[in-house]
Amino acid sequence: MATPAARRPYMPGYGIAGPDEGRGLLPWSWAEERLTGSRNYWVVSVWPDGRPHAMPVWAVWDDGALWFSSAAGSRKIRNLRAEPRCVVTTEDGQRPVVVEGRATIVTSPDRLRRLIDLENAKYGTALEVGFLDPAVNATVRVDPQRVFGLDDDAFAETPTCWDL
Repeated sequence: MATPAARRPYMPGYGIAGPDEGRGLLPWSWAEERLTGSRNYWVVSVWPDGRPHAMPVWAVWDDGALWFSSAAGSRKIRNLRAEPRCVVTTEDGQRPVVVEGRATIVTSPDRLRRLIDLENAKYGTALEVGFLDPAVNATVRVDPQRVFGLDDDAFAETPTCWDL
């Protein structure tokens, strides 16, 4: 994945510094470190009637996307099948990374094997690839379209947006 260009997000009324002021724009590596290192993530999808639905998940950052699995009949999976646009955030409110993207349900055996290997390594589990049987658990790839991050220690100086 190529390094996306960074810019200041539009945040009127917050006294946000220009892109060359304060600490400046955060590097993409800063966002990727948090996307890789977060233990828990919040997935926000949309009910058919338009209400938001938020749920925590375990996830991994790999191949320029966030990956997670959930029961095939879960509300978040049913929502994502109907409307793939979603938001996924890291759990850290002090240095959050917010991903706006599109979800795709993945069934490729090679991708399922890679995800289970990454999850086992990250979370210290010993799950078998059969856990990701598409008839039971959906495997989701969220491809970022826009990513937002900031460091609360320098709130006005660090908000950064990357368009992918």
